Amino acid sequence: MKPTTQSLALIAAASGIVFGVVTPLTASAADAPAPLKWTKCEGSGLDPRQQCATLEVPMDYADPGGRTIGIAVSRIPSENPDARRGALFLIPGGPGGSSLNNPSGKGQKLPQSVRDAYDLIGFAPRGNAPSTSVDCDLEHADLALTKTRPWPAPDGSVTENMTTARRVSDACARNGGELMRHISTKNNARDLDRLRAALGERKVSAWGVSYGTYVGAAYAEMFPHRTDRFVLDSNDNPDPVRAERAWLAAYEVGAEDNFPEFAKWASTPGNPDRVATSAAEVRSLFLRLAARLDREPIPWPGANPEELNGNVLRQTMLNSLVDPDDYPTLAKLMLSAQQGTVPPAPPAPPEAVLQNVLAVGIGTICNDAEWPSDAAVYQKGVAESRAKYPLTAGMPRNAMMCAAWPYAPQEPPVRVTDRGPSNILLVQNERDVNTPLSGALKLREALGRRAVMVTVNSTGHDAYLANGNACGDAAVSRFLATGERPGADLYCR
Repeated sequence: MKPTTQSLALIAAASGIVFGVVTPLTASAADAPAPLKWTKCEGSGLDPRQQCATLEVPMDYADPGGRTIGIAVSRIPSENPDARRGALFLIPGGPGGSSLNNPSGKGQKLPQSVRDAYDLIGFAPRGNAPSTSVDCDLEHADLALTKTRPWPAPDGSVTENMTTARRVSDACARNGGELMRHISTKNNARDLDRLRAALGERKVSAWGVSYGTYVGAAYAEMFPHRTDRFVLDSNDNPDPVRAERAWLAAYEVGAEDNFPEFAKWASTPGNPDRVATSAAEVRSLFLRLAARLDREPIPWPGANPEELNGNVLRQTMLNSLVDPDDYPTLAKLMLSAQQGTVPPAPPAPPEAVLQNVLAVGIGTICNDAEWPSDAAVYQKGVAESRAKYPLTAGMPRNAMMCAAWPYAPQEPPVRVTDRGPSNILLVQNERDVNTPLSGALKLREALGRRAVMVTVNSTGHDAYLANGNACGDAAVSRFLATGERPGADLYCR
């Protein structure tokens, strides 16, 4: 799950029932929607070429004649109509992220050959404002990352987490409206196929990142013959039973994969934020500090929660491992904590944005797959995880709000298979805290002959044109521009 400013507020901060064919439930998505009416986009800092429109889709695809909702979409047309191939969907991370402004943002980092070949298409997924939106109206304290990520109590107890799950689930059921029940990965994929039809495209290409790889994989499973060139970047484990619960569990491995890189950086001589003289000392110091802050939190006015406790330090660790450029944030916090002080409270998105993004994430995670409701399941997992993976203190196997979700999933999770065209390229950093290589290999295995995988010897989340390397970037750009993939799985040193 991509931890942008918005999606970090999630756990973070992503098909038909018969796989490989269009089922009766998805058939309604193929009905031609009304043509899009493009207008000037609202907002500042956008490329003047970016246009916006609203796509109407069924709220419930099982009731295609019922209520509809709006999906906000955007585009920057191909920069060379003579070279135009089609449309490139920019599928965001999250769940809870939006790509509505990405044609003006990350889309402009694409090489000229790719911008010539495609209209760049962004969108705000169902539930995300300015699409028809949802909101759980959560208590302010429940917007904290240490609540949305289920950090157990200092002694490992999950009792408070189960209480939080009930409170948050009750609020979403009470305030989220009917749309809350229809936010899911499969419905996101169905919305994208409606968008494809509204654009007049027989096939579409895509660049999905983090949770977007799950949406992209779902689309390729549900609508395989509507896919052209699909890039899945920073890949989620497509566990066909646990779905996002498996992604949460992966943080224990992701932290262990990535912390050594931070520790080497934080012990480098000459580093102004150096916290120890060796990588081993950095790890030892981090664990001691977290344990001390469990016992003796430091007041932190303006933060949420308003104290620096052990779990806030651990959550800052996960946030900072996402991108090596963020290592100083963790180092400075460790240095302050040693002195019994805190830096200025970190900035937060506007509360209305946080409420909306969290509601979308909660709806997706809880509707995609069923979670156990028995606290004993989580208590056992937390104890095992704490013993084996001390950096994450049991959080990855703990209970999210879905442990008390009042709705049963309306359909099974996505089951990714190797049935369909061989037109998918996976790109994956070797060290990625959010979407570890171990999970990406599960997606590679599930796709079989349909995919080729580029593994990049790099650290951080988001590989292509972000935290990867020139070799990986070149492989992806070549595929998008020409359709040429490596002949076999590739390792980019």
